[in-house]
Amino acid sequence: MSEISTALVLGAVVVYLIAMVSFAVDISGLGRRAPQRPVRKAANIGMALSWLGVGLHAAGLVLRGLAAGRVPWANMYEFSLTFALVAVLGFLLIQRSRDIRYLGVFVTFLAVAVLYVAFWHLFVEADGVQPILDSYWLIIHVSVAAASTGVFSIAAGASILQLVQHRQSRHVPAAQQPVRVGAAGGAGDAAVESDAVAEPAPPSSFVGRVMAQLPGAESLERFAYRLNAVAFVGWTLTVVAGAIWAEAAWGRPWGWDPKETWSLVIWLIYAAYLHVRATVGWSINRFAWFALIGFVALLANFYIVNVFIPGNHSYSGL
Repeated sequence: MSEISTALVLGAVVVYLIAMVSFAVDISGLGRRAPQRPVRKAANIGMALSWLGVGLHAAGLVLRGLAAGRVPWANMYEFSLTFALVAVLGFLLIQRSRDIRYLGVFVTFLAVAVLYVAFWHLFVEADGVQPILDSYWLIIHVSVAAASTGVFSIAAGASILQLVQHRQSRHVPAAQQPVRVGAAGGAGDAAVESDAVAEPAPPSSFVGRVMAQLPGAESLERFAYRLNAVAFVGWTLTVVAGAIWAEAAWGRPWGWDPKETWSLVIWLIYAAYLHVRATVGWSINRFAWFALIGFVALLANFYIVNVFIPGNHSYSGL
C-alpha cells in the first residue's frame, strides 16, 4: 500500500503540473483579449484536472495512513501532503460559489512545489510513531494545523494578486480611465455634463489586460481577509490543542520550545493583522503585506524551525 500511495501522489503531482499549465494558458488568453471571454476552455480544463489531482492525492494519503496504521500526518512528509491537499481542495470548493479560477496557477504551483520538496527532501517510509505521538491529540492538533496552513496558503495567493492589481491600477494612464461624456446644450452652447460614461480604452500592456478582467484590489483584499480570519480560528485551536497535548506528554503546557515559540509568533502576527484590519484605517496594501509576513513566518516555522532548530518537536521531521 505504501508503494501504491507513493505512485498515486506522484500521479497527482503530474496532473497538478498539467493543470497549472492550463491555468497559465487561460491567463495568457485573458491578456490577449480585452473583453471578458464567455467560455474559458483552458481554465475549465485546469479545474477538471485539479479535481482529478485531488482524487489521486486523497487516495494516496488514505493509503499512506493504512500502510502506517495511523492517521497520515505524523511527520513533515505527511503534513506536506495533507496541507497541499487542503489548499487545492479548498480552492475547488470555493470555486463552486465564486469564480476564483484566477488563483488556479498559484494554488497548483504551490501544490507542485510542496509535493516536490516532500518527495525529494522529506520522504520517509510509512511506519508507526514514537510513543509520545501515539495519542488522539495527534488527530486533532496536527490535522487542524494542516487545514489552517492550507487556507492561509489560498489567502496568501489572493494577497499577492491584490498587490499586483493595486500596482497596476496606479499605473493606468488617464486615457484608460472612465470619463463622463459632455453634451452640448443650454445658453451659449455651454457644455452640459450628461450621465453617460465613455468606455475606457483597453490597457495596452499584457499585464494590464489580464488584471483588467480580474477582481479589483479591494475585492481581493476582502477575500483574503475572510480566509485569514477562518484560518486564524483554526490556528488558535492548533496552539490550544498543542498546549493541552504538551501538558499530557511533558507535564507542562508551555515551555518556549522553538516550535511552540514560532507557533505563538504566527498567532500574534495574524491576530495583530486581524485587529488592525478591523480598527486602523491603513491602505489595503499594508494589510496585504502584514498578512504575507504571517504566511512567511508560517513557512519558516515548518521548513526552517522543524529542520534546523533542535527542540522537543524535532521528531516531527522523522
